Amino acid sequence: MCGITGFIGKGGADDLRRMNNTLIRRGPDAEGYFSDDAARAHIAVRRLAIIDVAGGAQPIANEDGTVVVLNGEIYNYRDLRRRMAARHVFKTASDTEVIAHLYEEKGDSLAEELEGMFAFALWDRRAGKIIIARDRFGEKPLYYAVWNGTFVFGSEIKALLAHPDARRELDRESLLQYLQYECVPAPRTIFSGINKLPAGHILTFQNGEIKLRRYWDIESAAKNVVPPTDAREAAERLDQLLSRAVQKMLMSDVPLGVFLSGGIDSSTVAYYAQKHTVNKIKTFSIGFQESSFDESSYAGRVAVLLDTDHTAALFSECHLRDLLPSLYEYLDEPLADPSLLPTALLSRITRRRVTVALGGDGADELFFGYPTFQAEKIFALYRRIPRVLRERLIRPLIDRLPASSRYLAPDYRLKRFLRGADESPEARHAAWIGAFTPQDLASLLIWKPAWKPGFHMETRFPSGQTRDTLSRAGQFYLSHYLEGDILAKVDRASMFYGLETRAPFLDPALAAFVYSLPSAYKLRGLQTKYLLKKLMRPRLGRDITDRAKHGFQPPIARWLRQELSGLLREHLNPDTLRRDGLFNPAYVAQLIDRHQNGKADLRKELWTLLVFQIWRSRWYT
Repeated sequence: MCGITGFIGKGGADDLRRMNNTLIRRGPDAEGYFSDDAARAHIAVRRLAIIDVAGGAQPIANEDGTVVVLNGEIYNYRDLRRRMAARHVFKTASDTEVIAHLYEEKGDSLAEELEGMFAFALWDRRAGKIIIARDRFGEKPLYYAVWNGTFVFGSEIKALLAHPDARRELDRESLLQYLQYECVPAPRTIFSGINKLPAGHILTFQNGEIKLRRYWDIESAAKNVVPPTDAREAAERLDQLLSRAVQKMLMSDVPLGVFLSGGIDSSTVAYYAQKHTVNKIKTFSIGFQESSFDESSYAGRVAVLLDTDHTAALFSECHLRDLLPSLYEYLDEPLADPSLLPTALLSRITRRRVTVALGGDGADELFFGYPTFQAEKIFALYRRIPRVLRERLIRPLIDRLPASSRYLAPDYRLKRFLRGADESPEARHAAWIGAFTPQDLASLLIWKPAWKPGFHMETRFPSGQTRDTLSRAGQFYLSHYLEGDILAKVDRASMFYGLETRAPFLDPALAAFVYSLPSAYKLRGLQTKYLLKKLMRPRLGRDITDRAKHGFQPPIARWLRQELSGLLREHLNPDTLRRDGLFNPAYVAQLIDRHQNGKADLRKELWTLLVFQIWRSRWYT
């Protein structure tokens, strides 16, 4: 795990060093630089040493002078090295060097051969071009921009902003997406002119021209999967694929552990990790003082069941006051997922004992694990109720329910359910899990967008390939929510403490297999993750596999009424909002008053605004 950055064009060694210094949290162990002054090519890296700790310093070059820097891990690098050993001279035992030699054989098609979570940059001196690529699901971030003919890239936006030609210009269309999705989905960023390289893409910059190509998508990969004959065979193949994926990701030359929430996803990862480890695997969990948000007792049960070396901590008010200023000072793009805070604390306690942690990310998206998938089935029944009854009886009754700050209280679920009733499946789910609807934005904004606010989603899948409504919803979670929110959150929180994280459920073979399965193998009736639960129930017990989904969410509704009330009014006060010229002060004041007086639960809307204003005060003034 590292941070990488560089540019082709205007700039010098001092600029490169300044850019690289912004990434020190991503790579606290070492730094490396390469410059080809004649070609005006400059590349740098901050290293977190995981593989070949002593000999794997970057940048790394091959025989013809091609130079590579890598952020992440290539899990199949040993196999690739064995295949190429007779034709190349390897000077290190690192996975980065494999990329340099693989490029000699595969050229711009090298990314298809790599299995891992990665973002890399490769400078081809002979061709005068730079290549950057990102892993299949977007576990590792990579940004780029072109300013005055100079191509600039980096693992974080702050590295790009350190270049002398950088421009800090708010992209208002991206702001619309942020207000709806709580993040800015790729390929946009909150800054005009700065782009995210989308997951599964490779980019070349040569002679002032950018070429962007998608090298992998799960829809196409799933078509090559031989379907199982029945649920029993499907469970057996799932067992084999999970075992291989976890074993592959246990590769490390430094101490390794597992994030353990006590839910089925992380417990499954811990089960296979312990299976493939001689000594006790180290596991880590975070709980909350408010009981309805706390699931740490389940993590403790799994730790006892699997006999792991377990460390637990409780997220308290002091952690909130400690983490919030420093963590959101670090974010160079607003991200309104409040679980960023406990994920950061989890990363902090984990980093004290290990350098690498495995987690359960990706399972909810692949196995239809979110409560919104159950809501999708209920929605089909709801739409059969005559419209007059829905509008004149059901909706008014739900609207009158008193607000509660408990974890996913019934009133909160029901009110969220009514959002997006007339939208497509993808947009309906965006409305259910997001902050502001397009209708809300009409009241919130005091500027006129260039296009009508709506759930404008750039699909990452070939058109016309969806099979059913649930699969269409699943595509939304995989192509937008997973990459833009979940993986970004885990990357930023873990990198804040120099901790590498890995997601076995996102192993390409495993993910393609699960994606290829019929929806009934994932959601049967209202039972989510049907096949995964079938496999793990004898191993973990029903109290772990069959309990209701419990997200890793802090009591943000209560915080906004109590602990964070002052911060909310500081950043969302009318004078500040009028000066900024983006949000309607009267409307925002109404949101605050309704939430703090207990008339409505507006946690998502207010947290999304607060995070943006904190970001704005730091990065865009």
